[in-house]
Amino acid sequence: MTRLLAAVALWCGLVVSAVAGTAEPVAQDPVLEKRLNELSAELRCLVCQNQSLADSHAELAIDLKNQVRDLMRAGKTDDEIKQYLTQRYGDFVLYNPPVKASTWLLWVGPFVLLVGGVFVLSWILRSRRRDMAVAKEASPADTADRERARALLAGDGAARE
Repeated sequence: MTRLLAAVALWCGLVVSAVAGTAEPVAQDPVLEKRLNELSAELRCLVCQNQSLADSHAELAIDLKNQVRDLMRAGKTDDEIKQYLTQRYGDFVLYNPPVKASTWLLWVGPFVLLVGGVFVLSWILRSRRRDMAVAKEASPADTADRERARALLAGDGAARE
């Protein structure tokens, strides 16, 4: 039985090694691939939106990487490729969009929200502090009412008027 299992395992190993062959190189031009990886790290995947083009495995990302590779082979510079992609897909395709009228909210918005949040928090804390100070200052009428309530709870009938 063990000889049969060993023979089957040997046969499977031979079949797999014959089919596998040698691994294909990642790229025909390693310099181009390095440049592609660096540029695609600066570009956003249009499907995933929170991943760079280099990190994404979506079909559109693969197509875009192939398109960028073709543009690089055609002799385009990185800036020309970025300009081409932004003309086609808008500034959203860039991880660091330029500061201009249509993107100023992306750059200024988080700071505006932070300042607004600090303002609201300080306003809430001040109003709470004011309410606590008012509550601590009891008027004489409040003191008389408290004494009457204590007497009623204690069962003193003389406190009833």
